[in-house]
Amino acid sequence: LTRRPASESARGDEEFSFVSPVVKYMLFCFNMIFWMISLLLISIGVYARVTKHETALACLTVDPSILLMIVGVLMFFITFCGCVGSLRENICLLQTFCICLTIIFLLQLAAGILGFVFSDKVRHKVTEMINNAIVHYRDDLDLQNLIDYGQKEFACCGGLSYMDWSKNIYFNCTDDNPSRERCSVPFSCCLISKDERVINTMCGHMMQDLDHNKASAFINTNGCIDKLVNWIHSNLFLLGGIALGLAIPQLVGILLSQVLINQIQDQIKLQDYNVQHRSDPWS
Repeated sequence: LTRRPASESARGDEEFSFVSPVVKYMLFCFNMIFWMISLLLISIGVYARVTKHETALACLTVDPSILLMIVGVLMFFITFCGCVGSLRENICLLQTFCICLTIIFLLQLAAGILGFVFSDKVRHKVTEMINNAIVHYRDDLDLQNLIDYGQKEFACCGGLSYMDWSKNIYFNCTDDNPSRERCSVPFSCCLISKDERVINTMCGHMMQDLDHNKASAFINTNGCIDKLVNWIHSNLFLLGGIALGLAIPQLVGILLSQVLINQIQDQIKLQDYNVQHRSDPWS
């Protein structure tokens, strides 16, 4: 029997590849989708920043437009590494993509655990944000719409109670306040009956002068913080589903990138083996 020259077997080995096209292009498409989302986030953030300039929304710890730009730029960098790394089979870029996703996932996990453990501090921080938002209620239309939506959605008024609106210069109850809204609360605090044909938009007028029992006949007197806490407790499964929905794409990206890295490394070992044995055609 004659032995087949190694050149023929090497030719067959060169045609064989450990790198799966399914994994490669699945990772590429996965990153391409989030790459386009990152461009959309950056565009929205830049547009909001340019058109609104300095807004009262900055009282919410971080200006949402800046937050959108930061998240968009970070996502753009990570997905760029994933796209190019998978398409060019570049281990360095794929490892960068995998490490970044792992760090972000662990940070999110740590933030969730810390938020649960230090729930009192989180509640205090949320109270500060709501109080700052109340102070700047009339300074920006977007902030005003956001607060009104929250008060209508949760059927609440103010942070801890409807009296928190006295922190706003237009609604405070000081004697020297010349505002027509003195001692009032926003319309979004009002109890609106579906049977009313004519809606009284001044239903919150002078409500802060009334005690809790009398005011409760016209407006929602409970604060939004307690309502928000109760909503979170009653919607834990929904919040868990949202958290899982955020975690799954990250875990999929980590898994696919790690699989592709291992396949590329196996392919490199195969190529090195072929190069080393090419010098001896009968070995």
